[in-house]
Amino acid sequence: MLKKQWDNQVFMQHRLVALIGLFFFSAVLSAEAQTRSSGIHKRSILVDTHNDCLSGQVLEGRDISVLLSKGHSDYVRWKKGGVDIQFFSVYTGETPRRKMGFFHDALEEIDSLQHIILRHPDKFDFAASYRQAKQKVHRNKVVAMIGVEGGHMIESDFSKLDTLIARGMSYLTLTWNNSNDWATSAMDESGAGKVVQHKGLTEFGKQVVRRLNEAGVMVDLSHVGEQTFYDAIAVTTKPVILTHSSIWALCPVFRNVKDDQIKAVAKNGGVICINFYPAFISKKFVETRKYWEGPGKDSLSRLSAKPSPDAINAIIQTALQQNMPGVTEVADHIDYIVKLVGDNYVGIGADYDGIGYVPKGLEDVTKYPNLTEELKRRGYSNSSIRKILGGNVLRVLKANHP
Repeated sequence: MLKKQWDNQVFMQHRLVALIGLFFFSAVLSAEAQTRSSGIHKRSILVDTHNDCLSGQVLEGRDISVLLSKGHSDYVRWKKGGVDIQFFSVYTGETPRRKMGFFHDALEEIDSLQHIILRHPDKFDFAASYRQAKQKVHRNKVVAMIGVEGGHMIESDFSKLDTLIARGMSYLTLTWNNSNDWATSAMDESGAGKVVQHKGLTEFGKQVVRRLNEAGVMVDLSHVGEQTFYDAIAVTTKPVILTHSSIWALCPVFRNVKDDQIKAVAKNGGVICINFYPAFISKKFVETRKYWEGPGKDSLSRLSAKPSPDAINAIIQTALQQNMPGVTEVADHIDYIVKLVGDNYVGIGADYDGIGYVPKGLEDVTKYPNLTEELKRRGYSNSSIRKILGGNVLRVLKANHP
């Protein structure tokens, strides 16, 4: 009996030693994997094609040249996250901020970006072409480029379009959620927005695409309706970009792109940059939010001991956080494109400072290395990772504006 107890103790001791050894071995492997992913992340040119900090931070009076406690982005955090080239979204909604109109809203945001660059030449630089961007990366600065989000900002006036081109616009998103006089949006074409009489590009809209091609400005097909998408693909002579869109098959919402659209972008030689917004990434998150913003919230309001509005909001936010997608789900959208058409047609357009929720592990711009680590864990080669982090976008930029 004593011998049996002794044997059991020895067995348990050996097992404990083995488990400790396995733990440390796994930790070493994990550290090595992180080191490898960190290396490729630092060596890559990281390009994010969509950030709303001009409207989300700068116009609110915050200085993005220093570390901020609010929002998702600033110089300190961009550099920590390894960002080399940031496209700054020039955005105004379907109602202009100023009485002068949408075009003046756009100029105000471009001015705000240029003022930042002028005040902080040690931290920011500006580029309007592939050559300029390549020359200025890896100098401890954030290279700033301009993307105008919404064709309504040209106010159906070619002279205003030409002004935005002259100010350094590198892409024009043909619509935002609102349709304009010459192009219909995904929201409206899908029936989630306003009823439209005509879908797609008008003749003026086709001329806009041709003018963008001539000027070396990338045609951005995020936000556009399917008919507008295919009309633009048929007209353009240059590769297109979708600056902040995700995959319909994984999360079927009006803003995401379907398989045939992905194949059309690949045939065109363009690139689709994945949006990090949880409501575009996770079907589960969408369903959870829909429930708690409707029946779930109503049921809480009907309780005999009715919770306060703050308590109801806390319950809803807890439920949403419990169903929040993370790095793996974002990587699933990248995977989907790669498996469907290859690794030449996908990039990153996170939509930071323009989204109300963020995935776990991608809470702000410092967290991009987590996505690189996840891609490395999935077996992506260094070459593929370099393409996804920025190489594919740079290829499309070069094809439009060398």
